[in-house]
Amino acid sequence: MKTTVVLTLAISAQATGNILLSKGMKSLVVSDLAGNTYWFSLFLQAAGSPTIWIATAFLTLFFLLFTAALSWADLSLVLPATSFGYVVNVASAHYFLGEAVSPLRWVGTALISIGVVVVARSDTKKVESDRKKERIPTEVRG
Repeated sequence: MKTTVVLTLAISAQATGNILLSKGMKSLVVSDLAGNTYWFSLFLQAAGSPTIWIATAFLTLFFLLFTAALSWADLSLVLPATSFGYVVNVASAHYFLGEAVSPLRWVGTALISIGVVVVARSDTKKVESDRKKERIPTEVRG
């Protein structure tokens, strides 16, 4: 239950951060795309954008929740579960940013969803009991 809540919050934070980051970056105006000052100008504008700072805060929150989940759950569960964020990102980009999402992209998104369900329904209890049997004591005995 704890893992589900944390991963749901993580995915939400990631999607929110990505939407805001995309919106913030697309709002920047850099006139000299080929010149030497492009990256410098882009950086300065991005650093001054509240939208990009808020996006960065949401993406930092995602990272903290992701690492928290890794502290008690298997990477083989956490990583595929967070890949459901791709689904949320595609839907959010379509809804909030008005991006056109092709049918083929929706099919790919559906395949990711199916993979997440398969991983989430996997038998983790056996893996957990096997790990307890193999656990090495944390105390050094002499």
